[in-house]
Amino acid sequence: MSEHVLDAKGLNCPLPILKAKKALKAVPSGEVLEILSTDPGSVADFSAFCKQTGNELVESSSEGDVYKFKIKHTA
Repeated sequence: MSEHVLDAKGLNCPLPILKAKKALKAVPSGEVLEILSTDPGSVADFSAFCKQTGNELVESSSEGDVYKFKIKHTA
């Protein structure tokens, strides 16, 4: 399984979600998209996004002011 990375640092809501939605279209089902964001609102946004779209939020963590999300494309 390969991993895809989306760097959304410096972008504010709703851009990280919109870019992730677009990037997921290029990720084969079953593979993981890693998103890096500096928007604190993205924590709640990506949780809600996965519930709405049926994709799996595999990981949600932060290191300093960078938030990292791993979403498994299942939808």
